[in-house]
Amino acid sequence: MKLIKPVNSIKKSKRVGRGPGSGLGKTAGRGHKGAGQRSGFKHRYWFEGGQMPLYRRVPMRGFNNSNFQKSYEIVNLSDIGKIKVKNIDSDVLFKNGLISSNFLPVKILANGDIKKAYNITASSFSKSAIKKIEEVGGKVIVE
Repeated sequence: MKLIKPVNSIKKSKRVGRGPGSGLGKTAGRGHKGAGQRSGFKHRYWFEGGQMPLYRRVPMRGFNNSNFQKSYEIVNLSDIGKIKVKNIDSDVLFKNGLISSNFLPVKILANGDIKKAYNITASSFSKSAIKKIEEVGGKVIVE
């Protein structure tokens, strides 16, 4: 079935700056002088013509602790199980591509299983990760 578009559903764009007879010649609908008349001017949606903007007139309210939150590099036990080294710290994790920064704290989570005993050094561990590591005979070292 072929859909037929309604008559006049697609409107042709107005051609501006095409002489006095077109109705939008000379200034092409931009008015006289000022930034809005110049080429390259972009009217930002937040701009209020120079008056004090709403977001600056309204007082700040509330407080958010996100400035002080601690962000961790997260590593799962399933990823650690693929590493061949026995002693694992942030340097080893970084070299194996499991974390993106050596300087952020690392947290080990219990997603997955490990078969071998590892000595894992990290900033923090989940309780279940500690349990799984120690069941296999590994050591948990919190730095």
